[in-house]
Amino acid sequence: MAKGKNVLTTGDVAKICHVAPRTVSKWFDNGQLKGYRIPGSKDRRIPVSELLRFMKVHNMPTTGISTGNLRVLIADSNESTAMSLAESLRNKAEYEVQIVRSNFETGAIVEKFAPHVILVSLLSDGIDANDVCKGIRSNEESETIKVVALVNQLTDTEAAALMQKGFDGYVSYSDDVIEVIKRIEEVTAIIY
Repeated sequence: MAKGKNVLTTGDVAKICHVAPRTVSKWFDNGQLKGYRIPGSKDRRIPVSELLRFMKVHNMPTTGISTGNLRVLIADSNESTAMSLAESLRNKAEYEVQIVRSNFETGAIVEKFAPHVILVSLLSDGIDANDVCKGIRSNEESETIKVVALVNQLTDTEAAALMQKGFDGYVSYSDDVIEVIKRIEEVTAIIY
């Protein structure tokens, strides 16, 4: 499986599971394996996280999936804060981490780096977190990326509004890096 590939074809899944593509299609069609169909086509796509879930449920070895380290993109215009968080994530969790400082940079790096998770600051001057989230959710190639907001403090109402906008979660910048790692692990099913 190519690095950064978050969605698989039935042929990809068949190779990983050592079965015929038709078997994968049956799993998909009877609801055992979740995914989506390409609009206007019969082609099926299965997110890597869903395949991992399926393989665990059926006690299948997951060695055929080479996801490498979890890739995290930090979108924050505050260089010192972003650098500090990135270093902590690299050292404590062995994540691959990159930093961007604008919406434009975010879009460009998402295609090249293919992050599993984007940590986007709601406090950033150079980044509109809502636009980043909306852009990720509107693109079929990136819709499996988890988007987590970096916040100060939120009320329950603000947190609910954030989740309605498409964010997968949020974590306070003031939290210990262990809390940030915990939140990243909660929103993603990728094994690393």
